[in-house]
Amino acid sequence: MERSTSVDIEAAPDRVWDVMSDVERWPEWTETVTAVTRLDAEPLGLGSRVRVEQPKLPPTEYVVTEFDPGRGFTWVATGLGVRTTARHTIAARPEGGSRVVLAVEQAGPVGKVMGRLFFTGLTDRYLATEAAGLKARSESGS
Repeated sequence: MERSTSVDIEAAPDRVWDVMSDVERWPEWTETVTAVTRLDAEPLGLGSRVRVEQPKLPPTEYVVTEFDPGRGFTWVATGLGVRTTARHTIAARPEGGSRVVLAVEQAGPVGKVMGRLFFTGLTDRYLATEAAGLKARSESGS
């Protein structure tokens, strides 16, 4: 099961990237994330490990599996019978500003069932809230 949302942001992709890639500050601009802890000393990049805490979900350790500076990243969490893939992508809009796509995929025998039965509404709300928060923070310049 994959869920996604997109949002147009009146800020340059570099600005959006600065906000989006500073994962430890996500709790400042989205209520769907209560804590993010980097588990590596190096800057966020391919192979980085990050612990994310969210309301109504168990703390989850993600590993960055794709990393394209200025354009986006993908991180993956695995557990017993579930694989969660979260994609964060930025593209420049021809008329200016940026378009961001946030997507979450639940795979594996447990992930497919749990995603379909229990987490569809929660995932959609979290994606919409995160997109709105990213837009507000990126456009504010703070």
